[in-house]
Amino acid sequence: MGQTYQSIVINAPSDRVWQTIRNFHDLSWCPNVITKVEPVGDVPGDQVGAMRVLNGAFHETLQELTDDGRTFVYSITDGPSPVSKADVSDYVGRVTVRPITQGGGTFVEWSYTWQRNDQAAHDFCHTIYCALLGEMKQSLE
Repeated sequence: MGQTYQSIVINAPSDRVWQTIRNFHDLSWCPNVITKVEPVGDVPGDQVGAMRVLNGAFHETLQELTDDGRTFVYSITDGPSPVSKADVSDYVGRVTVRPITQGGGTFVEWSYTWQRNDQAAHDFCHTIYCALLGEMKQSLE
C-alpha cells in the first residue's frame, strides 16, 4: 500500500479554514494549483457523492463530510499517470482541520493511501498536496 502525509499550521481560526475548504466544488483558495473545477452530476459540493474533475484530469468523488470533525474524505477514480486507474487503485484522501488551542491557529492534515506501493505516485502526490497546503495557508493568512 502506498501512502503519504502532509500537514501545515495556518494562522487563522479553524472555523474560517473549514468554511473555506469544505465545499468540494470550490477550490478558489488554490488558483495556482487548481485552475479548473468541473462539477459532475447534480450533487452539491457539500454532500457525500459530489463528483468533480480537476484541471481536466483528476476525477474525484466526495465519500465523507463531517462538519463536527472538520474532515472530508474523497476518492480519486482516475487521473494522469502515475495515479491513473492503470497505475493505482483504491486511492483515498483525507483532509482534517483541527484548532490549535494555544494561539488560535489551525493545524491541517492531508493524507492519502492507495493500492500499489509506487514511489512515482508518492512523489507526484506529495508535490501536489504540499502545493495545495501552501496555497491554503497563503489564501487564509
